[in-house]
This record gives sequence, C-alpha cells and structure tokens, in this order.
Amino acid sequence: MRPPVFTPVTNAIRALAMDAVQKANSGHPGAPMGMAEIAEVLWNRHLKHNPGNPHWVNRDRFVLSNGHGSMLIYALLHLTGYDLTIDDLKAFRQLHSKTPGHPELGYTEGVETTTGPLGQGLSNAVGMALAEKLLAKQFNRPEFDVVDHFTYVFLGDGCLMEGISHEVCSLAGTWGLSKLIAFYDDNGISIDGHVEGWFTDKTPERFAAYGWQVIRSVDGHHPDAIEAAIREAKSDTVRPTLICCKTVIGLGAPNKKGTHDVHGAPLGDVEIQAAREYIGWNHPPFEIPAEVYAAWDAKERGAKWESDWDRLFSKYSAAYPELAAEFERRIKGDLPADWSARVDAELSRVNDTAATIATRKASQNCIEVYAAILPELLGGSADLTGSNLTNWSGSKAIARDGTGNYIHYGVREFGMAAIINGLALHGGFIPYGGTFLMFSEYARNALRMAALMKLRSIFVFTHDSIGLGEDGPTHQPVEQTATLRLVPNMDVWRPCDTSETVVAWACAIERKNGPTCLALSRQNLPFVPRDITKLAKIRRGGYVLSESKGAARAVIIATGSEVDLALRAQAALSEQDIAVRVVSMPCTSLFDRQDAAYRAAVLPVGVVRVAIEAGVSDGWYKYVGLHGAVVGLDRFGESAPASALFKEFGFTVENVVSVIKSVL
Repeated sequence: MRPPVFTPVTNAIRALAMDAVQKANSGHPGAPMGMAEIAEVLWNRHLKHNPGNPHWVNRDRFVLSNGHGSMLIYALLHLTGYDLTIDDLKAFRQLHSKTPGHPELGYTEGVETTTGPLGQGLSNAVGMALAEKLLAKQFNRPEFDVVDHFTYVFLGDGCLMEGISHEVCSLAGTWGLSKLIAFYDDNGISIDGHVEGWFTDKTPERFAAYGWQVIRSVDGHHPDAIEAAIREAKSDTVRPTLICCKTVIGLGAPNKKGTHDVHGAPLGDVEIQAAREYIGWNHPPFEIPAEVYAAWDAKERGAKWESDWDRLFSKYSAAYPELAAEFERRIKGDLPADWSARVDAELSRVNDTAATIATRKASQNCIEVYAAILPELLGGSADLTGSNLTNWSGSKAIARDGTGNYIHYGVREFGMAAIINGLALHGGFIPYGGTFLMFSEYARNALRMAALMKLRSIFVFTHDSIGLGEDGPTHQPVEQTATLRLVPNMDVWRPCDTSETVVAWACAIERKNGPTCLALSRQNLPFVPRDITKLAKIRRGGYVLSESKGAARAVIIATGSEVDLALRAQAALSEQDIAVRVVSMPCTSLFDRQDAAYRAAVLPVGVVRVAIEAGVSDGWYKYVGLHGAVVGLDRFGESAPASALFKEFGFTVENVVSVIKSVL
C-alpha cells in the first residue's frame, strides 16, 4: 500500500467520526476512518441518490452492513445534504436522536435498512438487488429502463465470518445479480485483535467459487485505485462483484491505527488531537468548512437525476399506461381496488366448501387465489416446497435472466428470511418464504429484524406441532410458536381451518407495518361452520367460536389443531350440564390490540378460563390467570404417529374435561 494522502473531503468523515464517538463516549471510530476514501469515491462519483427525496424509487441503494461503523453513514448523509444536522451528529447514541448507535430504518432519512447484526445488511442487499433485477425484467421496455439502479454494500471481516454470508452470497452468484457491488473492508482487525488467528479463509477464492467477479487487493486509501475497481465492477453485466479493499482500520489516528484499540472505543482527547495534527485538520470539533460542504453537496445533482427519471417515466406512462399504473401501485404497496371483494369471495367459497384439510394445504389454496391477482406476491421455500406447499399453479422458478416468481432458497433458512426482508425493504414485492416451524430457529434473528423494521415480510411455517408425528422431537416445535409471539410487532397466526387460514393470509398481505408468521398444520383439521358475523370476527384475532348453552361457567381458549378438541370437550361437558364457551384465538397479538370492551366481551371477567395448545404453556397464563389452567406441552415430543402423541400428552377430550372440572 502506498502512503495515504489526506484530503479535506475525507478528513471531514474522520473528524466527524472521532468527535461524535468521543462526545458520546462510546461507538466505533475505526471503520469510518478506515473506509473514508472508499466512501468518498463511491458517494461523490457513482452513487445515484437524491438527498431532497431519500425515497426516490430509482435511487441506488447503499447498505452499511458493518453497522457498528454507523458514524460513516451519518457523516455521509450529513455532508451530502440529507435532513441530518450537525446537532443530530452531536446527539450520536443519545435517546430519541436521529443517530442511534447502529443505523436504524425509520430514524434517519437515507438509511435503507437496520444493520448491526453482522451479515444481515449484506443479506438485505442481496434481496434489494434481486428486487431490482426482477422489477426491471417485469417493467422495463425498449428505451425505457425505468428500473435501473445499483445496490452497494460495505462489509467487514465480521460479516464474512457470519454463516449467513455464505448462504446469501451463494444465491447472489447463482442469480447473477450484476448490479450488486460489495466493498470488503479488509483491515485484518476485529474486536479481539488481528483476525489471522480465527479467520484465514481465502475470501477471494470463496467468492469466485460462488460465481462473483472478484477484484483483489485494491488500495482502499487511494481514490484512483478505488475508482478503477468500481468501473470494473459496473462493467460486468452477468456477475455480482466483490471489491477487496486493503485498508488500515482507524487510519488517521497516529498511535492507534491498525489495532483493535480503535475498533470500538473513543480515541480519547490526546489521540484525537494527535490525529488532527497528523491528517492536517485544524478545525474545532464538529466544525466543517464551507468549501468542504460544497465539495460534498449532492442536492443539485440528486435533483437532476430524479427529474431526468421523472421525464423518462412520463414518456413511459404515455407509451405504456397500464404498466406505469401497475408499477406505481406496486411501489406504493397498495392492493388492487377489488382486493376486499376478492377476499370476501374466497372466504365465502371455503365456507361453502367446508373442506377438512391441513392448514398448510388451505394456505396453498389461498396462495393460488391471491397470487393470481397480486403479481407482487413473491414466494419461496427453503428446500421444502412440497411440504410447505408454498407454490401455486402459476409458480415459475427465478432464473438468471430475471424471469420467474418463485424462489428456491435451498437449505438456507436464515438467508431466506434476510433476503425476504431485503425484498420488502426495496419495495414492489410482498415476499413470503416457507420452512418447518421448527427451523424458524435458524432464521430467528432475521425474523426479529423484520419486526424491528416493521417490514411487510411473511413467513410460512408448516408442521406446527407434535402433529407432524414420526419425525420426532427434532422436528416437532414445542416452544417456537410461543417465543415468536414474544417478538414485539410480530403477528403470529395459528389458524384452525380453511376459513381462519384465508383471513390469516389476507391480514398478512394487508399489514404494512410489521411481519407475519403463519403456523400451519401438517395434518388435516376439521372445518368449523360459521355465520357471517363469526367470519368477520376472525380478523380480530380472537372471537367466540361456539357459545355456551346457558351462562358459561368456563371459557376454553384454543388455537390451530386444538380448536376441534376444545369443541369436542365443550360438547362432552354440555352433556354433564356444564356450560362452557369456546374461543378461537388464532392471533394473540391482534386480539391484544382490540379495545378493552371487546376483549372483555370475549373473555368475561370472573369466568374460569382454560387454554389448550400443543406447545409450552407459559404464554397462556396472561389469559387464564393464576386460577385458570393450561393444557399444554412443557417438554419435548416423541417419535410416533400424531394420534398416539396427542393421546400420550393429554390432548384428549377426557383430559380437557378433567382439567376444566378441576378448576371450577
């Protein structure tokens, strides 16, 4: 590497990173200081964006996957003219500021995704690049490239050590995502020190094996080398590109650069003063000269980029009015005008059909109907399509040319969930993906990130209980439904039949402010007849499915496959002159969002409650209280036919009746 040349434009990044971390007394100055030149070349010469409209649809996407270096993106947003003031930078890592410790979607205009859990920003970027490619294929026409942008991602050693990077980068190569360009900050340092003791992967060879273009050993501190690498990356129209940038972490700090001391802690006043002298930055903390701001300002060129695109889209609209209207609808996330009528028609149809089928099959039937009218519904499965039943008659596998509407993710549950999040972040699609409920554990952190970012991501989890039978406890979820319900802003549906499945899917599709998990059965579940009033109440998450004959002495709450058991127990108790009400609660979080009067009407105060679910019992005590009871499963399952397992673990009419009588 040649000796670095410090310039005012890159020094501004270094100074803001040093000063903000020092003022907050916490943070990570090393990555912003070490990647300053890479960021300057990308943002000032290549990144197509508009600070005046951070949501312009054809902008390039920029993802800081090594999100601990958040002061890098905050400095870039501030300097280029986004709505992020110097006072916002001074409030770095403080309560309710626009500059949280890691970049968070919704807090800071210009931040495309929440990053911090390493590897997931890269994974989201793969989803964004896939969305761009698919939309371009669907909507672009000769002379009208209305979808035409790059996805750039910064990442470090930590992102590449995380296993999810293998999952998603393999797929990116398979799909030929040529507009995905990743910059690897190869500085050889992580929190514990020099990575050579625990990270000796041949990263360039690894990515070449995935089918990426790899640009090796780029001097990450010299603009001409970075510029040449970006141009080479953009010239490859068939492969994603990894640009391997050799850098010095914390470059500019004369005594701490190149060490883990600069990774995740303030430099300290003495080192910051030494750094100012070393890089030739003679300005007080948080002071940026006017000429430096002028050199960074992207507002004028950003406005021109957008206005040029607006003119192109206006001509496109004149030539292809229906396509243009459909594009705008999908980007806005709106549903077709006749959506509600279509849902009502399907609900009426299944109520008339009264089919006793597995809810995974009922789910596939929903997809068949909904996908036919929603081209944005983009499905897939982690190598379990035939079991999850996530495909439909119009499914066509995604190909390298950008055609298709169904994603075969392979055995990559975590990568699937994070790519789904990237697709949702980009816009234009309502993505869903399936696996067994048990393997939601592999995807757990991406599910949490979907909830944290309030994304319209849909996760289809089949084989939802011991009802899957002979595969045994390794595949039988016990705690998964309960723990997914604990994730804030996550709606978890466990429907009991075809009608509830229709509503669950409709609510998931309609929900714009959070993700949904659908927990679906392998085994057939009996259909429950309902009148129009009860059908409407499914949307409230919990409702009275079967009223007691006379004043109810107890309320049975059940979900999924246990609803039929509750109804049969109700009938048995009725024969003993014990009146009970049955409440189906397919979505507890949605029920909890109802007003107090409705909740009290469904679960009246003073009436004993018993919950039934083939899973851990703890979560149900908030409904049954200390004086109620739960027929649950607080141990792992066994390998046996489903019928034998339900009997073994007490999911029988006799046991439910006994439990209810014991608490009356």
